[in-house]
Amino acid sequence: MTSIGTVVVRDNVPVKVMGIINISPESFYENSIKTSAKEIANTARKMQQDGAHIIDIGAMSTAPYLKTAISVEEEVKRMKYAIAAVKKGCNLPISIDTPRSEVAKEAIKYGIDAINDITGLKYDKNMSHVVSKTKIPVIMGASGIKRSCSTLGNISGTINILNESLEIAKRARIHDKNILIDPSIGFFRLEGRNSFFTKIRDLAWYTRDIEVISKLRRLKVFSKPICISVSRKSFIGELFQLKTEERLAPSIACEIISVLNGANLIRTHDVKETVQTLTMLELLC
Repeated sequence: MTSIGTVVVRDNVPVKVMGIINISPESFYENSIKTSAKEIANTARKMQQDGAHIIDIGAMSTAPYLKTAISVEEEVKRMKYAIAAVKKGCNLPISIDTPRSEVAKEAIKYGIDAINDITGLKYDKNMSHVVSKTKIPVIMGASGIKRSCSTLGNISGTINILNESLEIAKRARIHDKNILIDPSIGFFRLEGRNSFFTKIRDLAWYTRDIEVISKLRRLKVFSKPICISVSRKSFIGELFQLKTEERLAPSIACEIISVLNGANLIRTHDVKETVQTLTMLELLC
């Protein structure tokens, strides 16, 4: 049984909602950025009131189409500050969104409950050892980082590169119950401006994201909880020519389909709307 803090994430229980708090000014969605301790605490408090089960803190954006790199020292500084503020605002479990083991190690000292690594333990070779040693749950993103292949973009390619991350986890002796998987919507591109995207050539990046959402159930082959974040992502903007702040309705539609196709954890900027939608979906189904 997989748990983040006291929150159980698996099949045959209600889908859980993870609220995103970005403290990185470089993040793609301006309305999600909170930089003062008061803003962070108030946002965490409201997310708990709106029904969030977990808070996910991002101290450095990894959006592939932006220049987002900051120093490890700056990311650690931001992360510590944000963890303290979130803990003042609510008592929900905390996940941290980072591909860097040094940031993870420092955050663990502050009592966080999970690591969300969009690169699936591939960016930093020490991350798997940190996760194994501390026995903390990890959300492993699908990432073909630092290489390109003509078949990475489709659902079969996603399965293959997730399997690579699971092999890394196995070698590091990370317990199966501490692993969740994420298909990394928005991180497969023909080109990017940082180190955190997977280069694909076999199909358009927005087509890849649609295919993965529609075929998400195929990831059940791993028998791991599935986390997915489609909230206001760029493929929605590309399809409908919408600004980030205009993408709520299509995001909710994608979340519904993701849950119907087997998602266990929805990571979102819009907690209230997502919780209400998933509650109604549960009542209807």
